[in-house]
Amino acid sequence: MNRFEAEVLAQIQARGDAVRGRVLVACSGGGDSVALLVLLWTLRRSLDLDLVVLHADHGLRPEAPADADFVRQLCRSLDLDLAEASLGVQAHAAAQGLGLEMAARDLRWDWFRQEAAHGEAVAVATGHTLDDHTETVFLRLARGGGLGSLQPLAPRQGLRWSPLAEVRRAELRAYLNAKGVPWREDATNLEPFTARNRWRPILEVVRAEAPELDRNLFETHLQAKEAEHLALALIASWEGTRWFVQDASIALKRESWTEPELRWTLEFAFQRLGWPREADLLRGLAPWVVDRLARGRKPASWGNFCLNLEPPGGYLHLRVGTPPSRA
Repeated sequence: MNRFEAEVLAQIQARGDAVRGRVLVACSGGGDSVALLVLLWTLRRSLDLDLVVLHADHGLRPEAPADADFVRQLCRSLDLDLAEASLGVQAHAAAQGLGLEMAARDLRWDWFRQEAAHGEAVAVATGHTLDDHTETVFLRLARGGGLGSLQPLAPRQGLRWSPLAEVRRAELRAYLNAKGVPWREDATNLEPFTARNRWRPILEVVRAEAPELDRNLFETHLQAKEAEHLALALIASWEGTRWFVQDASIALKRESWTEPELRWTLEFAFQRLGWPREADLLRGLAPWVVDRLARGRKPASWGNFCLNLEPPGGYLHLRVGTPPSRA
C-alpha cells in the first residue's frame, strides 16, 4: 500500500463509511471509475470488501464497445467478476420526456439496484470526487438552493457509496499514471451540452486563482452540516411546545419568534409535510408569519398559505390550498 492509498483508506475510516461485505463497483472505463476500482481492489482486505464490477453501455457513443472491452480486460487482470448491461437510454428519454443525462442516470440506477438486490450487495461504489462536489455546489447555488447547496454529496447515501468524495480528479490521474494503469477518456465530458460541463472550464479558471477552492469548500460543507444539525436539533426540541404538525397543517404558538427561528422551523415542518421548501419562498413567508403572529387578529393569506387564529389556546394554523392573495 502506497502513501496515496493509505490516505484514501484513512479518509474512509475517519468518515465512518461503514461499508463491509459485497460491494458493486460502477466502472465506465473513465479515469475516476478506473481509479476507484484499482483503489478498492488494493484496499479490499483492509476494508473487508468482496468486489464485483458493473459496466453499463448507454448506447449513446460509438466508443462504447471499446470502453466495454477495456473494462473486461481490467476485470480479468484483477480477477474480478463483471456484470454488463445495455441500456436503451434514447428510447427511455423519449418515452419519459427526459434529457439524455437524466434518462441514463435513471436506467443505470434501476439496474444497479436490481444487481445489488440479486447479489445481496451492501453498496454500489461510484467514482464521485471532490471536483464533483464543487461542481454540484455551484450548480445548486446558481439555482437558488440556499444552505442546502453546500451539502450535495454525502459519501454514503442509501445504496450509493462514494469512497473518493475527498479526492481531486487530478490526484486520481496522477495515481493511475504512477501505477501504469490506463483509462478511457470520454470526449462528451468536454462538450457544453449540460450545465455541469459548462461549469467545468469556469471552475478551472477559479482554481487557477484559488488552488485550494475544492478543499476549502468541502471544509465549509462539513461546518454547514454541523451547524444545520445543531439548528435542527434545537427546532426538534421545540416540537410540542412552540410548534407541531396536525391534520396537514402547522400549528405555531403565538409568542415572540425571530424571523430566522421561524424560517428554520417552517422548513423543518414543510419537509415533514412534503411541502415545497424553496429558499426564496421561505424567506418571504417567514417575516410575514412573524408579523401576523405578533399583531394579527383575523385570518390572513399570503400566496397559497393561510393563517387562522384558533382560540382559546393562541395557536395559528398554517395551511396550504387557499386562493393566491396577500393581506
